[in-house]
Amino acid sequence: MKQSSIDIDIVLDAEKVPEQISWSTTDIPADKKKKAKAMILSFWDGEDKTALRIDLWTKDMMVDEMSDFFYQTFMTLSETYGRATRQTELVNDMKKFAKDFYDKSRELQLKDDKMKL
Repeated sequence: MKQSSIDIDIVLDAEKVPEQISWSTTDIPADKKKKAKAMILSFWDGEDKTALRIDLWTKDMMVDEMSDFFYQTFMTLSETYGRATRQTELVNDMKKFAKDFYDKSRELQLKDDKMKL
């Protein structure tokens, strides 16, 4: 049986706000750490029936990037849920929500940009 590990490194500022996030796995060379501006890590505790999660983002993560990140995460979650459950109606609802979220976030961003001019 093959075992794989994921290492996540977080650099914090004096106020403990993430400045840098990087990660690597045993499946890629150690000198190939990947940088990220945000991360969402979730675990399901089957015994307690609770989700455990870590959500972090760096200071330089922009609002439009966060919107893109969430949109892509929602879409990925819907695909994962679909493969696990085959509940196509719920998957379609999740994808519709993701698309509506994305459209509204773009609309709000454009509105904010116009107000700054």
